[in-house]
Amino acid sequence: MDILDTHAYDRRQRRYTSCALFVSLLPFFLSTALYFYLWTPGSPGSIMSAAVKTAPALLLAAAVLSWNGGQSVLGVVGGLVCSAVGDWCLVWPEHFLHGMGAFAAAHLLYSFTFLSSNYSTYSASSSVCFRFLYLILFVIGGGFYIYIFPFLQTAPDSELLVPAVGIYVVLIAVMGALAIRSRHTATLLGSLAFMVSDLSLALQIFKATPPMEYGNALVMVTYYSAQLLIAVGDIKAVGNKDDFSKWKRS
Repeated sequence: MDILDTHAYDRRQRRYTSCALFVSLLPFFLSTALYFYLWTPGSPGSIMSAAVKTAPALLLAAAVLSWNGGQSVLGVVGGLVCSAVGDWCLVWPEHFLHGMGAFAAAHLLYSFTFLSSNYSTYSASSSVCFRFLYLILFVIGGGFYIYIFPFLQTAPDSELLVPAVGIYVVLIAVMGALAIRSRHTATLLGSLAFMVSDLSLALQIFKATPPMEYGNALVMVTYYSAQLLIAVGDIKAVGNKDDFSKWKRS
C-alpha cells in the first residue's frame, strides 16, 4: 500500500470514527433537547424533573464507557456519574451542599484523568506561556472567591459554605490547569466551560449579581457543553493512545 492509499485509508477511518461517535452521542443530544424543552427552573423539585436533568450526564457516561471500556471508569465515567448525582441534588435547594460535594468529586476525578497515561503524550510544558496561563487561572479563582466571600458570610449555613466554596474553587482551578497541561482542545474548552457554568451559578445562588434574565440558561448551556467536550476529549485521548500503541507494535 503506497502513501496515497494509506492517507486515503486514514481519512476514511477518521470519517467512520466521527460518524460512529456522533451516533453514540445522539442519546445525549436528544435528552439535552428534552431537558430544555421541558425546562421550568422556577418549579418545585420532583423526581421527574431530576430524572430529566440527570439523563444527559448518565448517557454521556454510557457513551464514554462504550468507547473506552474500563479505562475511564475511575476517570471521566466516574466524573459524569458524580455530576449526575450533583444534578439530582441541586433540583432541591436544601440539598445544595450535597450537590456541591458531588461536583467536587467529579472535578477530582477529571483532574486525575488529565494526569493519567491516556494524556501522557501531551506532557506538561515548562514554558513561560503555560506558567502564565496557570497563574491567570488561579488569580481568577482567587479573585472570584474574594469577591463572593461577603455574600457567603450572609448566606444560610455560612459556617459550612465559606470553607466549602473555597475548596471547591481550588478544585475547579486545578482541573482547569491540568486541562491546559493536557493540550487536548476539547478537554481544555470543556474545563473552561465548566468553570464558567459553576461561577455563573455561584453568582446567582449567593445573590452576588443582579438577577440575569437568561442566567439559568447560561449555566445549563455551558454545563452540558462542558460535559460533552470533556467526554469527547477523553474518547479521543484514549483512541489516540491506542492508535499510537498499535503503530509502535507494527
